[in-house]
Order: sequence, then structure tokens, then C-alpha cells
Amino acid sequence: MTERVRFYFDPRCPWCYQTSRWMRHVERAGEVTVTWAVFSLAIANQGDAARATSNRSGGPALRTAVAVRAAHGDEAVGNFYAALGAAAHERGENVDDPRVIDAALRSAGVEEAVRMNALADPSTWEAVQAEHDEVVATHKAFGVPTIVLDDGKGPAIFGPVIVAVPDEQEAVELWQHTSWLVRNQNFAELKRERAALPPLRSVQRESRQQEVRAAPAGGVLRR
Repeated sequence: MTERVRFYFDPRCPWCYQTSRWMRHVERAGEVTVTWAVFSLAIANQGDAARATSNRSGGPALRTAVAVRAAHGDEAVGNFYAALGAAAHERGENVDDPRVIDAALRSAGVEEAVRMNALADPSTWEAVQAEHDEVVATHKAFGVPTIVLDDGKGPAIFGPVIVAVPDEQEAVELWQHTSWLVRNQNFAELKRERAALPPLRSVQRESRQQEVRAAPAGGVLRR
């Protein structure tokens, strides 16, 4: 029987995007059916300060995502996230830019009016916060990717955090090992240093910005 899993995402996170691409391989192989849910890294990192505004830090995209799901279902919101993630992380576009969001909607076969209606409706921001708060309260989630088994009612895990997207066979093997660990109640945590960064434009841009910030004042940054 195909397993149903819930995948929590914030479109700003490149690591979450890589894991979502892996999960799509697993879904295409017939191992899982994915439902897509939202998580706000801004709220996780900034608390009430982020709750006070919904027009930046991924807020417009997350509000659009819940509106897409309400109007067109899980497959549509998954397609929207795939298109928006590709724009943000493979092409380096701004996830808060209305034009980028609208292009992702068109790619997913959804009318652009969904974004405008979502941002005009305060309840979409309330829905984002409620979904975020629920997974934090129920599963102690602290970031993305967070995956919850049994259609969001089973055990949860942060990760797996992957660098490169595996092919379908390796993707299935990784899923089988991961889901076994998640269901093992004696398992708590595995962690190691990241050996490399994902080959994504968004990651390359952020790495470059960090180097600039770290450069001595008045100095010359060399690569």
C-alpha cells in the first residue's frame, strides 16, 4: 500500500527544496503519496515580529500556497511549490516578487488571481500561522524540511538534508531507510557535517554574500 506523508515546506529554503525534489522521485516510484503543508521560517526564527507582517520573508508565497490548496488541492500546491522553488533556487529569483509567484502559478496551471485574492484575505495569513503552529505543537518542528508519516498523524522527522538529488532507485532506497528510522521509537538523532553545498544559484549567491560580509573593511575580497 502506498504510504501517505505530509511534507512541510518554506519556499525560501534551498535544503528543503532539494529534499522535496527527492520526495517527488519517491512519489513517482509509487512509494508514497505526498501532501504539502506550509511552515514559516520567519516565524520560527523571529517569533512575534514575523507574525506582525505577512508581505515579506516568504509570507506572500505561503499565503498563496494555502489558497492554491483550498481552491485546487494538494497536487496543485505541490506543482506550485515545485515551480516557485525552481525559480528561487535554480534561477536565483526573488520568492517575494509577485511576478515570480504569478509565473509559478501559471506553471502549475493555476490562475494568477489566486495570489491577489489570497493577499487581500487576512484569513490566508491566519491559515499559514495555524498550520505552522500545529506542527510545532504536535511534532516539535523547528525547521524544514519536516516530514510526517501516516498522512500527518504519525511520527515526524526533520530532514533528511541532502546535497544532491539522487536518481529514482537511490531515492527509494534512501526513503526506505529513512522511514524505517522514523518509525523506530528508539531512534532519536543522527547528524554529521555537511560535506558540500547544493549546486543551486540561491546557495551560491548566499555564500558569496557571506564572504563579502566577512571581508575586512576596506579590504579586497578574493576567490
